[in-house]
Amino acid sequence: MTRQTGRARRLQESGSALVELTWLGLLLMVPLVYVVISIITVQRSAFGATEAARAAGRAFILAPDVDTAQVRAFEAARVALDDQGVTLSPRDLVVTCRPAPTSCLQPGSWVEVSLDLQVALPVMPAVFGESAASISVDAHHREPFGTYRETR
Repeated sequence: MTRQTGRARRLQESGSALVELTWLGLLLMVPLVYVVISIITVQRSAFGATEAARAAGRAFILAPDVDTAQVRAFEAARVALDDQGVTLSPRDLVVTCRPAPTSCLQPGSWVEVSLDLQVALPVMPAVFGESAASISVDAHHREPFGTYRETR
């Protein structure tokens, strides 16, 4: 009698493993896919920020005057970040001349470029017009003007 009960029980449970495996797969794969997409988004932004800071420093140093240098530095950073699908606002980019703010584009001086971005995580709901979850990405670059370079 025990054999028939066990056999009958096995026949009733046939096919449920496929359903359980499907639900378990969905419950584990959806968070994993989200984490991978988030990591890719942050890494893309970090790479873009590093390249943008370097491009802005080089564009600033090669400009003929400080006003043109500011415009060229922002445009170079914007293009570098656009390549990675990230938008740049003017407040995210800070260019500082060293050793003194008045020594821009002089022999022996250098330019420090700082870029600070807030990267919104994908598929997060917006609260009050801004993404609720974001990660800060920053980049810094120092570009020398050159000690033996001629000024204009």
